Amino acid sequence: MTDRRLAIAAWESLFRAQHEVLDQISEDFHGDDLTQAEYDVMLTVARGEQNAARLRDVTANMLISQPSVSRLVDRMVARGLITKCPDPDDGRGALLRATDDGLSAFRRIATRHGQSIAERMSVLDDSELEQLRTITTKLRERG
Repeated sequence: MTDRRLAIAAWESLFRAQHEVLDQISEDFHGDDLTQAEYDVMLTVARGEQNAARLRDVTANMLISQPSVSRLVDRMVARGLITKCPDPDDGRGALLRATDDGLSAFRRIATRHGQSIAERMSVLDDSELEQLRTITTKLRERG
């Protein structure tokens, strides 16, 4: 059985580290073309085949509720960052596709954001990064 105090201390350390790192790297989104939430949508869409993804896949990857994702997507469509059309493979679903403007904005921020993440995570060596990825994957799979 896990030591309860150690589990709580580890959780608190993980939570505080996440908060501090997110605060630092969220500066990449101030005054730019995309908000952090929009970037998250574009990340899933841009990784998809032909820069497209199903709305349900975008929703599954987001840390906000489905209605919030729908409103966010509608705002992004209105801004010309993505298009939304019926999913030909799922009559109830929608397919999102990045526009050229959306991809340009995403790529500008992705370059800078990736650099910020790499710099912030450089306090860990490759072995520690692999351990962190293994540990966080294990925590996520437990749910």
